[in-house]
Amino acid sequence: MGSVPQLPDGPLLQSVPLEIFRKILPLCTRSMATVLVLGSGGREHALSWKLTQSTLVKQVFVAPGNAGTQIQPKTTNVALDLKNFQEISDFCKEKYVSLVIVGPEDPLASGISDFMINQGIPCFGPRAQAAEIEASKDFAKQFMVRHNIPTARYQSFTESDAAIKYIKESPFPALVVKASGLAAGKGVVVAKTQDEACQAVKDILCNKTFGKAGDVVIVEEMLYGEEVSCLAFCDGTNIALMPAAQDHKQLLDGDTGTNTGGMGAVCPYPLISEADLETIKKEILQKAVDGMKSEGRPYVGVLYAGLMLTKQGPKVLEFNCRFGDPETQSILPLMKSDLYSVCKACVEGRLPSCMPEFYRDKFVVGVVKVSGGYPGSYKKNMEISTRGIEAAKNLGNIIFHAGTTMKDGKLLTNGGRVLAVMATNSDLSKACDEAQKGASFIQFTDSYHRSDIGFRISNKKTYSSTSLSYKDSGVDIDAGNSLVKVIKPLAEASKRQGCMSSLGGFGALFDLKASGYKDPVLVSGTDGVGTKLKIAQEIGNHSTIGKDLVAMCVNDILAHGAEPLFFLDYFATGHLDVTMAAEVISGIAEGCKEAGCSLVGGETAEMPGMYKGGEYDLAGFAVGAVERDQILPKVKDIQKGDVLIGLLSSGIHSNGFSLVRKVVEKTGLTYDMPSPLGTGKSLGEELIVPTRIYVKQVLPLLRLGKVKAFCHITGGGLVENLPRILSDNLAARLDALKWEVPPVFGWLSYKGNIAAREMLRTFNCGIGGVLIVEQSHANTIIDELSKEGNKASIIGEVTTTDEENVVVDNLSQALSKSWKCPQRNIRKKKVGVLISGSGTNLQALIDHTTDNNNSSAEITLVISNKAGVMGLERAQKAGIETMVINHKDYGDREKFDDALHKALTEAEVDIVCLAGFMRILTGGFVNKWNGRMLNIHPSLLPSFKGHNPHEQVIETNVRISGCTVHFVAEEVDAGAIIVQESVPVYPGDSVTSLANRVKSVEHEAFPRALELVASEQAILQEDGSVTWQLA
Repeated sequence: MGSVPQLPDGPLLQSVPLEIFRKILPLCTRSMATVLVLGSGGREHALSWKLTQSTLVKQVFVAPGNAGTQIQPKTTNVALDLKNFQEISDFCKEKYVSLVIVGPEDPLASGISDFMINQGIPCFGPRAQAAEIEASKDFAKQFMVRHNIPTARYQSFTESDAAIKYIKESPFPALVVKASGLAAGKGVVVAKTQDEACQAVKDILCNKTFGKAGDVVIVEEMLYGEEVSCLAFCDGTNIALMPAAQDHKQLLDGDTGTNTGGMGAVCPYPLISEADLETIKKEILQKAVDGMKSEGRPYVGVLYAGLMLTKQGPKVLEFNCRFGDPETQSILPLMKSDLYSVCKACVEGRLPSCMPEFYRDKFVVGVVKVSGGYPGSYKKNMEISTRGIEAAKNLGNIIFHAGTTMKDGKLLTNGGRVLAVMATNSDLSKACDEAQKGASFIQFTDSYHRSDIGFRISNKKTYSSTSLSYKDSGVDIDAGNSLVKVIKPLAEASKRQGCMSSLGGFGALFDLKASGYKDPVLVSGTDGVGTKLKIAQEIGNHSTIGKDLVAMCVNDILAHGAEPLFFLDYFATGHLDVTMAAEVISGIAEGCKEAGCSLVGGETAEMPGMYKGGEYDLAGFAVGAVERDQILPKVKDIQKGDVLIGLLSSGIHSNGFSLVRKVVEKTGLTYDMPSPLGTGKSLGEELIVPTRIYVKQVLPLLRLGKVKAFCHITGGGLVENLPRILSDNLAARLDALKWEVPPVFGWLSYKGNIAAREMLRTFNCGIGGVLIVEQSHANTIIDELSKEGNKASIIGEVTTTDEENVVVDNLSQALSKSWKCPQRNIRKKKVGVLISGSGTNLQALIDHTTDNNNSSAEITLVISNKAGVMGLERAQKAGIETMVINHKDYGDREKFDDALHKALTEAEVDIVCLAGFMRILTGGFVNKWNGRMLNIHPSLLPSFKGHNPHEQVIETNVRISGCTVHFVAEEVDAGAIIVQESVPVYPGDSVTSLANRVKSVEHEAFPRALELVASEQAILQEDGSVTWQLA
């Protein structure tokens, strides 16, 4: 092979055209590579340290670097301004840099990767659009919601009053307050009380503790569990997971004191299960990279996920767009692979060809030495004992510098976090001890380090990286044993005559003779609860779902006349939470007591990898007995004219919940919102009302011998269950007006636009069970039921079959009667729209009101103050009356406004929408239409009022904007807010690009706000506030 061309030294290369530079750079990189690392902290020292070990790397430049990188072999510090991308680019060309690795987040958020890549210089780190995952916590939270990545519940705010109200009224502990923008890792307050959280909101939003980074604040649910950091190399499509690390953020021992950038780290974190790691890899990091790619912002670099290992599984606390600090210092000593090669593979989109490998038989523990006063004010230029550093190195420790500098041959402090002492050992406890010992050798004035790094893991317990237990795989035998102890008393309390067993045996014994049976037949049934579990788990209410399980099984065997004798359950989960499981099984035991059967045993299966985190599933198995001559249904005895007695359900019971959840999703409601049925419950509580158990009310009637059949209305509803107890030549005809349909079914039918037939075959529609009796016995049966307080009524009769086995008359009428959508407007509201131009928002309003038959609004008039504009054509095309009232034809504003008012009132307009109307209206006009006039403004009010909001947004360098629909008040852009939609603001955005992005959400927000006002769900009060009457 020929020799590699030698390129000239010095600034000559700066004159080489970009396209030629791109061609000759690969020739340079075939020989020993030159790498530029940007940053000055311990992370950058660790990166450059690892890069110098590469046989492919000739030279590492660090800008600006620190004292540690200054004395490191193959490494040179350079004074470059990290905000001056052109200066960095020129340096790269001058030095033939083949790869730039960006350490800190600020340059990434500002677009350094975009700049370098456009200059033909490979850069390891995400482009600005992808870096927004760290630069805007609000964007990150919305992104996680869009892509179903598990995270804490939250809301974003720009006003302190709204945020404080959210903290005080949230059904969960909303105690985590974050500045949305970049705040050097310190913009998070984890409050202990609501008052602390409220004060944090005031500090960030009102007192501007974090400057512009705090223009938007996030208030999050407090999560509980162990916190870990998981980093992954990414090439835009693929990821490679690094070992999980645990950072120690609090300043003082025992995880107390002020939050810092990090006081130490342990890697790998040994208490994380393989199942959780798999969830993190597939459900979090890979989903994030896939989501970024799908949104046109491919992620290349390191993606850092700060996670909480909750009882429900891993959840994201935050994403960072770069290597973590101090996690990087603990991860890289475990890396077997060549860091340069892996980073290059990411940049070139071929990570699978160069997957990194890590040592699995070692631990690395890092202890950070900080300056006195950190993270507040501290002194600099304190001399550091080099003798202490050498002593620490002699122990085998690695020292990574952060806030250090060299002056006159002396090593001095130059920051809050000064350096990190890293110890490596196959035994975690020994690694902790060695790191502490090394840290104690290094001294400078007012130095401080935590003495308990790793305490949450080790806790005086030795972990060997080569010793595994069943618990390491995600199965906790001790937790299972604890659960058995908790539920034994519950099972004992459900014991009945005939039960011969207690929990813990291989099987359960039951004595039929002791129960008084003479010629018994055993009847068994098995069932589950379906996706009702999803709602119970989402709202954290596990106490009644067990009763559902029992009800579904015992009601089925009751249909054969059987008395339930004993019950077994199957509880499967990804991670066994003893408290939650005990709550579920407590409900099962309560259900068994109500049904008169014994809970004799079951199976608790912890299956990491099969179920996600703390998710669980249930199955039940009931066994009962019936005397042979009392077996039901007595199909041959049922004849035309027999009557159907309906037993009311408690609600939805346990079928149809996939459709229920779809309706809730469609309405945009959440399960923690107040129920639209006005019961005082949350929507979730309303939906999971437990299934009614019919044993105690029905079994005595069956023993009277007057009941020919009992039908449990389960999956398939009335139309698919009643035929199961009828012969082929018989049918059932019911009248839905004969029973009281619970409001929840009317609400589901209306909100989901579900046809009556679909309601019948999906839900019980208010009837949980049906008895078939002779007409002469009907009143006796109803009287017996009434004595016990059970509501029952004749709901139909047996007929001969026609085309359908089951006919239910008047269901649509009964559903409408059960829940009436609040009729706040007798007729559709007539809407007048004022425009001045193209009318794109007008078109959105037209589309909404004409394509939606259920809309409460209709546009009847469009007025423009200019002739010949596109908006008029849009209205005319839609068949809407148009007018031109030119302001130039009137002597003053009052006369022009009077003409507008006259035209609107003559057209009997109820609501006025300003859609790009470029005239300032007088106070008199505004007051005439107070509470009935809407405007849309292209910013998140109250920020950036008036003209040129997009210019203001870009000038102030905020990272979030959007639009606001509000009632019009005399003061410009000051009326009560109805709807807001947000959009990100990207580095490099122009006024045009931002305006287009905002316009896209305006077309969603304006119709939604109009609908809220037209349907009288949003009503402006005299004091300027809005009353909400959501249905």
